[in-house]
Amino acid sequence: MKNSLIDLITKDLIKLQKEINEYATEEDLWIIEKDIQNSGGNLAIHLIGNLNHFIGAILGNSGYIRERDKEFNDKNISRKKIISEIDALIIGLEEVFLSLTKEDLAKIYPINVLGKEMTTTYFLLHLYGHLNYHLGQINYHRRLIGE
Repeated sequence: MKNSLIDLITKDLIKLQKEINEYATEEDLWIIEKDIQNSGGNLAIHLIGNLNHFIGAILGNSGYIRERDKEFNDKNISRKKIISEIDALIIGLEEVFLSLTKEDLAKIYPINVLGKEMTTTYFLLHLYGHLNYHLGQINYHRRLIGE
């Protein structure tokens, strides 16, 4: 399971980098229009913060401190910085995943996030779905504002 999660999450983080690079301009990353509430840039920062927190900090004790409000309020972060943060995230997540045992994956996730107790595997699958959901939003946002 952990090798599958490493592969899938890494594949989609690389897709996230591709989406960020495909915006026509850096300014386009931050446009909010046509009833869209979050820019592609903010969604990318949110995904980085989310995975750094729930996997890096909670499971890997990385020391990462999440500032969720900033994920949606910071603007005009360079494309290069976002890509660099995704590169670092990929490396950090792989380290955490490789350290997890089958027993760790079967344990109850250390914090109650969804209002119910769940195994670490269950929550990691939830995080993968969350990544895909926002990756789709970013793709849609990029194409919508590019018209």
